[in-house]
Amino acid sequence: MTKRIWSLDVLRGVAIAIMLFLDAPPADIYPILEHAPWSGLTVPDVALPMFAFAMGAGAAISMARREPTTKRILKRAAFMFAIGLLIGVLPKILTFLFHDGYGSVAWLSGGYVPENFFDAAIVHGRLFGVLQRLAVIYALGILIARAIRNEVGILIAAVALLIVSSAGYHIYAPDNPFDEAHNISRAVDFIFPSANHIYTPTHDPEGLYGCLAATASVLFGFLAGRVLIDNAANREKIFTFCAAGVVLLIAGGLWSLFDIVSKKLWTTPFALINAGGDFLLLALFTKLFDDSATAKKFLQPLAALGTNPLFFFVANQVVVIFLFMLPADGEIYFWLYQHTTQGFISPEFGATIFCATWCLAWLPIAEMFYRMRIIIKL
Repeated sequence: MTKRIWSLDVLRGVAIAIMLFLDAPPADIYPILEHAPWSGLTVPDVALPMFAFAMGAGAAISMARREPTTKRILKRAAFMFAIGLLIGVLPKILTFLFHDGYGSVAWLSGGYVPENFFDAAIVHGRLFGVLQRLAVIYALGILIARAIRNEVGILIAAVALLIVSSAGYHIYAPDNPFDEAHNISRAVDFIFPSANHIYTPTHDPEGLYGCLAATASVLFGFLAGRVLIDNAANREKIFTFCAAGVVLLIAGGLWSLFDIVSKKLWTTPFALINAGGDFLLLALFTKLFDDSATAKKFLQPLAALGTNPLFFFVANQVVVIFLFMLPADGEIYFWLYQHTTQGFISPEFGATIFCATWCLAWLPIAEMFYRMRIIIKL
C-alpha cells in the first residue's frame, strides 16, 4: 500500500461519515442535522464540499507521483458518472422486478408517478446526482490544475470560477438573484438536462451550473494537497492551513452580504466558507497527527473509512436501496428502526441515534479493509 497521508484520510472519513449518517434517516431528525431547505448552513451541508476539497488534495498528491493523461482523467470521471447513474436507476429496476407498479414509490421521481420502467428510468430518470457532480468537478478541476500547474495560477482560476458563478445569478435576475423559482441555476437545469431529468420540479441540487463553484472547491483542495506534500515542517503547513482557512472564512462571510449561502445552488460564499473550514480541519488533523498518538488512535476508524470513501458511499447507497425496496416500501429498514431506537427519549433523538448507529456499523468493515490493505478506487 502506498504510504497514506493520515490527516487527509481522516478528512475524507469525516465527509463520508456525515454522508452515511444522513443517508435515508428513518424519521425526522434535528434540523441542524438535515440539509438547509434553501439557504443557510447545517452539518450535512459541509459533507460534499469537504469531499470535493479532499478529492482535489488527493489528486495533487497523486499527480506529484505520476501525472495522469487526459484520457485517464476522463475515463475515471466517466466511470464515476456511470456508477452514479446506476445507483439512480437501481430503485426503478427493483420496482420493475419485484413490485406491481410505480404508484407506491412516487418519491423515486421527485413526486412524479411514472407509468412503467421506461418512463421512470429514461423519460423521467434523473441525470445528475452526488457521484455525477463529483465526476464533473473532478475532471474540470484536475484538467485546470494540470494546465496551469503553479499555485498562484490555480488560486486565480478558483477565484475566477467563483466570480463567474456569482455574477451569473446577478446578471440573470438582478432584482432577486436567488429566488427559488427564478435563478440562473434553475434556468440551466431546464435547458440541460431538462425538467424531466432533475431532482425536483424546480431545481436540481447537483445541477450543472453549480459545478462552477464546486470546481473551485476542488481547486482549493488541490492547493492544500500541494502543501501536504511540501518538504516544509508540519508547523509551517499548519500555519499555512490556518491562514488560508481564516482568509477564506472572512471572504465567504463578506461575500454572503451579496449572495446567499446555499448548498442547493453551491453559491460562492458557500464554497468559500466550506473551503475555509476544510483548511482549518486539515490543520487540526495535521496537528493531532504530529502531537498525539492517542488522538491518532481515536480517529483511526475515520482514517480507515477515508481510505475507501467512494466505495463505502456506494455500498451504503446500495444497501439502503435494497432495504427500502425489498420486500416493499422500507419494511426491513423501518422494522430495524421500530425495534431499536424509535421513541427513545424523543422521536428526533431516537431517529438520530439510529442514524449514528447505522454510520458506526460501517466502521468495523472499513477497519477490516484497512488492515487487509484493500483499496477499492472508484
